[in-house]
Amino acid sequence: MSNNTRLPDYDLADVTEVTAPAQLRALANPLRNAILELLLERAATVSELAAALGRPKSTVAHHVNVLVDARLMKVVRTRRVRAIDERRYGRTARIVRVGTVSPTDGAEAPYCNNDLATAAAESASAHQADQLSSIVRHVRIPREQAREFWTRVLELADDYAQLPRAGDVVYGFAAGLYPTDYPALPEAESAATDAD
Repeated sequence: MSNNTRLPDYDLADVTEVTAPAQLRALANPLRNAILELLLERAATVSELAAALGRPKSTVAHHVNVLVDARLMKVVRTRRVRAIDERRYGRTARIVRVGTVSPTDGAEAPYCNNDLATAAAESASAHQADQLSSIVRHVRIPREQAREFWTRVLELADDYAQLPRAGDVVYGFAAGLYPTDYPALPEAESAATDAD
């Protein structure tokens, strides 16, 4: 568990691994992803989430229930308001890692969002306005080194999510690490061969 000295304002695990098809289906919806992102700031009620997302409360309540059933969200606080229990929801973990998902009953594996495709769509207007900062690099490295680098990227993303909430613009941060067919130089010959 986290020590709760950082955002959000409730205790949660650092990482949860998604391995069930129902969990992956829950993550495959952009509105549910937006709900999870909002909950990185603080716990919220369905009404607060609906107001932030500009969606009807009933729609948001449905998506919250899907995320709760998938064990990606939970009730973190309740209080009595005029004879009704007000529930504040939070994430179950700061980082949701997609592990090996096995389809059930011979069904096809569920669709998983490509976060880079989502970021590309979100960033189109920033690109047109010349307000997009982005970079792509290709490096031939061993798989273990790629895993170590990705751990550092996740730490950076967590640092980004901890920045104090201020200003009137929400900035997106996207990162990806993936194998490619990009060309690579052959291994360098020894220095003695170069001297010949």
